[in-house]
Amino acid sequence: MNTIIIFGAKYLIIFIVLIAGIYFFKLEKQKKKEMAVFAIITLPIIFLLSRLAGKLYFNPRPFVVGNFLPLIAHGSDNGFPSDHTLLSTAVAVVVYLYNKKIGIILGLLATLVGLARVASGVHHLADIFGSIMIAVLVTMLMHKYVLKIVMHKINK
Repeated sequence: MNTIIIFGAKYLIIFIVLIAGIYFFKLEKQKKKEMAVFAIITLPIIFLLSRLAGKLYFNPRPFVVGNFLPLIAHGSDNGFPSDHTLLSTAVAVVVYLYNKKIGIILGLLATLVGLARVASGVHHLADIFGSIMIAVLVTMLMHKYVLKIVMHKINK
C-alpha cells in the first residue's frame, strides 16, 4: 500500500501533465493556440496567488506536528498550499474547459494526488482543499474574464 501512496504523491502528477500534453497536441491549430495562451497566463498567476496564500496562512506539515517520518522525504516548511495538488488541479481544469470528459478524468487523478500527499504524511486535508480552491477559482475566473480579451488582442 505504501508503494501506491508514494507513487500517487510523487509521480501521478507526471501522468496528468503527459495526458494534458497529448490532448493539447491533438487539438486543431486555433484551439491549441488559445489553450497555450490560457495556460501561459493562468498557471503563473495561480502559482503567485498560492505563494501569497502560503504567506497569509501557515500550516505546519503533519510529520512536523505529529513527530513522525513521512513516506516521502520532504522539508519541514509550510504545507499550505500543496504545489502538487495545485498544479494537478490547474492542469485538469484547463483541460476541462476544452474537453469535459478528459478534464474530469484528470480532476479525479488530481484528487488522488492530493489524497496521496495526505496519506504520505506531507500535507493536511486543508492544504489539499486550499490548493484545489485556488486552482479551480483562479482558472475559472481567468477563463471567464481574461481569456477573451487576451485572445482578441492576439488575433488582431
